[in-house]
Amino acid sequence: MNMTKLLLVTLVCGFSSVAFGDAVTYDVTVNTSSIAGTNGSLDFQFNPGPLTSQTASVQILGFTGGTLGSSTTFGDVTGTLPGTVTIDNGSFFNDYFTGFTFGNMLSFAVSLSGPALTSPNGTSTSASSFAFSMFSDPGGTVPVLTTDPGGIAFSVGVNLDGSTTPATPSPETSTPEPGALSLLGIGLAAELIRRKRVREEKTSR
Repeated sequence: MNMTKLLLVTLVCGFSSVAFGDAVTYDVTVNTSSIAGTNGSLDFQFNPGPLTSQTASVQILGFTGGTLGSSTTFGDVTGTLPGTVTIDNGSFFNDYFTGFTFGNMLSFAVSLSGPALTSPNGTSTSASSFAFSMFSDPGGTVPVLTTDPGGIAFSVGVNLDGSTTPATPSPETSTPEPGALSLLGIGLAAELIRRKRVREEKTSR
C-alpha cells in the first residue's frame, strides 16, 4: 500500500512521508536562516523502549545544508554524514552526534524499515523512537529553533502495530496530526534527555 502525507510546519521545520512496502520515509526540511553561521551540533537517535521492542532501523539519507564537523557514535550506528547513516534499535542507546555550522536550510530523509514496520509480532511491549535534535553549541546542551528541553525538532515513533507517528514537539510549530504528541510527549523527551546524559558521561571519560 502506498500512502503519501504532506505535513507542513510553520516557518521552522517541514516534513512529509511516503510509505513504500517495507519502508516509511520522512523528508525533513528546516529553515535555519535565522541562525546561519552558528557553530552548533546535531543529534540523531533511534532507541528501543524500556521493555521489549521489535527490530527496526533508521537510515539518514540525502543530508544537505551547513557544514558538518567531527562526529561521535554510540550503539548500533554505521556510516557518516553527508553519506548514509544507519541506526538500528538493537542497543539501549543508539546515537549519531555531530558538530555543525548552520547554513540557511537543512534537509535530509529519514527512512524507517524492518520487521517492526512490516510484520509486527504482537508480543513486543515497547515502541521504538527516532529523534532529531539541534543545538546552538558544539557540546549539545543549548536547544535551538525549538523549546523542547532536549532540543528535539522532529521525532517519529514506530508503534507496536507497525504504524509510525511523527511529531515536532515545539509550540512554535504546527501540530502535525491528532494524537502525535500524545505518543511522543513528555515521557519520550525525558527518556531522550536521560540517554543524552549517558552519551555526555561517556564522552567526558
